[in-house]
Amino acid sequence: MKKRIAIAVTGASGSIYAKVLFDKLIKLGDQVDEVGVVMSKNAKDVWQYELGNTDYDKTPFKFFEKTDFFAPFASGSSSYSALIICPCSMGTLGRIAAGVSDDLVTRAADVMLKERRRLLMVIRDTPYNLIHINNMKTLTEAGGIICPASPSFYSRPQSFEELASTVVDRVIDLAGLKQDTYRWSE
Repeated sequence: MKKRIAIAVTGASGSIYAKVLFDKLIKLGDQVDEVGVVMSKNAKDVWQYELGNTDYDKTPFKFFEKTDFFAPFASGSSSYSALIICPCSMGTLGRIAAGVSDDLVTRAADVMLKERRRLLMVIRDTPYNLIHINNMKTLTEAGGIICPASPSFYSRPQSFEELASTVVDRVIDLAGLKQDTYRWSE
């Protein structure tokens, strides 16, 4: 059965992760029925600054405004199986950990947690302070998955996109999608 996936892109640095995730989800179209995306204005600004384009506009995904509580993944009655926040700012992480559902991103995260569905947060900031660590602990205990944007090097990536793929491939696995990717000793 094809999955419906929601993606939130926050204003944290790391737009390359969102770009690679978008590209890979397009290629996995045989497993994905629908992708709903919410991007903050800051996320769009950071994407343009870091990547020098607005190619997110060229994806076949359905985009929702941050204030659109009529988006399907704002309700537990929807059939979205996962929310991937990529990259996830520490401010967004903190609001989710505190139970603040004041926009579509935090409401969708709350829905995923209450419905026991997958909430994947690709955190990009470093280093962490104790508040960040406690928020990560809170969300992990609530059923969320913290996936730091810490790339690996054992596949010997040759470009920024290949390096970002080492994180995004883990995210795709965690979302329950099948893919052909580098596996250690396989």
